[in-house]
Amino acid sequence: IPLYILGFQRFNLCLPPKPAIKERQEGIPSPMAAMASLFIKTPTPSQPLPKTHRITFPTISRLSYSYKQKPIRVSCGLIEPDGGKVVELVVPESHRDVKRREAMSLPKIKLSRIDLEWVHVLSEGWASPLTGFMRESEFLQTLHFNSLRLGDGSVVNMSLPIVLDIDDSQKNRISGSASVALIDSSDNPVALLNNIEIYKHNKEERIARTWGTTAPGLPYVEEAITGAGDWLIGGDLEVIQPIKYHDGLDHYRLSPSELREEFSKRNADAVFAFQLRNPVHNGHALLMTDTRRRLLEMGYKNPVLLLHPLGGFTKADDVPLSWRMKQHQKVLEDGVLDPENTVVSIFPSPMHYAGPTEVQWHAKARINAGANFYIVGRDPAGMGHPVEKRDLYDADHGKKVLSMAPGLERLNILPFKVAAYDKTKQKMEFFDPSRPQDFLFISGTKMRTLAKNKESPPDGFMCPGGWEVLVQYYESLAANDSGRVPEPIPA
Repeated sequence: IPLYILGFQRFNLCLPPKPAIKERQEGIPSPMAAMASLFIKTPTPSQPLPKTHRITFPTISRLSYSYKQKPIRVSCGLIEPDGGKVVELVVPESHRDVKRREAMSLPKIKLSRIDLEWVHVLSEGWASPLTGFMRESEFLQTLHFNSLRLGDGSVVNMSLPIVLDIDDSQKNRISGSASVALIDSSDNPVALLNNIEIYKHNKEERIARTWGTTAPGLPYVEEAITGAGDWLIGGDLEVIQPIKYHDGLDHYRLSPSELREEFSKRNADAVFAFQLRNPVHNGHALLMTDTRRRLLEMGYKNPVLLLHPLGGFTKADDVPLSWRMKQHQKVLEDGVLDPENTVVSIFPSPMHYAGPTEVQWHAKARINAGANFYIVGRDPAGMGHPVEKRDLYDADHGKKVLSMAPGLERLNILPFKVAAYDKTKQKMEFFDPSRPQDFLFISGTKMRTLAKNKESPPDGFMCPGGWEVLVQYYESLAANDSGRVPEPIPA
C-alpha cells in the first residue's frame, strides 16, 4: 500500500529567543517569518481552550514551503497532555492490599481480554483526562461530537467510546451498590469501579456512529459488541496494580509518563509518532527518517521518533504482536532506523479498524505521551469492506479529518509524498510522477504473498533480517495449519 503523509495544516512552534526575533527584524529571511506573514485572524472560540505556551497558527491549506535558507533554531518542551496532566489510575503500592480486600466484598464483573486492555489504557493515562469507563454524558459526547467538553469549557478529542458492558443479570446483581470489583479470567481482582452509573447500551447506534456502517463482519464488533450486554456501566477506576501480560514484551509497554521521562532523558525537543500494525519495510523507514530531517531543518535540535506499534486486539490476518516486535528489533539492529533517536514501545489499545474515527483516537493518545508530530499513512486504521469488494473508507479521509478534528489543534502534521519502490535505484523512494514506469507499488497483500511463498522481495524493500522474521512467521502458520480460519489476535 503506498504511503504518504498529510501536508502541512498547522504549525505549533515555541516562541523563539529574543536574539532570533532581532535577526528577523534586521532582515534575515527565515521560514518562520514567511509563516508569520501568512497569519490570518480567526474567530475566537466560544469556550476557552486549555492554556498553552505555544503560538498556534491557523490552518493554511495548499501552501508549499522551502527550507533552503537557514532556519531559526527553536527549543520546545514536551507538549502538555490533554487536560493539563496525565491521569494515572493505579493505586499506590502501600494501598493495594486494602483495595484487594475491599474488592472481595463487592459485586464482581468479569473482564474479557479486550476489557482488560481498556483498563490498561485508562490506568496509564492514554485516555486522559478520563478517570474511568465512560458515563452516559461522556459516551454521548464521544458518539456525537468525537470530543469531550471539560468543566472549564475546554475541548479534548475523544473519538472512540471506552465503555464496559454488563447484561441484565449483572445489572440486577449490582443494584444498590455504589462500587463494583472488576476481576480477570482467573477471578483475581483487577480494579474497583466507584460512583457507578448504569445506562442503556444502544449497540446499533454505537456501531453505526463509530464505523459508519452496520454491515456484518466488522472484526471488533464481532469480538466485543455483538454479544455484549444491553447495559453500560461507567465510573471512576482504581486499578489495584499495573497491568502486565507476562508475555516477554512487558518491558516494551511504556506508559505515557514513562515515555515522557524517556524523551526528557534524551533531551528531545520534538517527538514524532508513527503507529503501525504491520512489519516495518523501507518505505516506512523512509517516511520516518525524512520526518526527522525535516524537523532538523525547521530548527529542532533533537527530534526523537516514537515507533509505536499497536499492541491490543487485532483481526485474525494481522501479524501477531510478538512477531512484529521481533521484526522491529531487526530493523533497528540492521541500522534501518537509528536506535539513538528512536524509542520503540507498545501502544496497548485494542484495534477497531474504524478509519477516520479511530485515527483521531490514535493521534490523541500520542499527545498524552508527549508527541507533538504525528505521521499519517494511506487509509489509516482502515480495512476492506466486510461484505463488498472495496475499501470501507476513502483513503484520503483519515488525513483530512485529522486536520479538522476538534481537540487536536495542537498536533503538528508533516508533508510527504507517496513512497514506492524505485526499480532504477533499487530502494524505496518518494514517487516521481515524471517517470512512473520506474516505480513499483508493493501492497501489503503482495508482501504477505511473497513471505508465505518464501519468495524474496526486491532488494531494498525490507532489511534482510526483518524479512527473515516475516518468513519465519508464515512458516510457523503453515506448520500449524489445520484448515481452520485463524482466531482474532487478542494482543
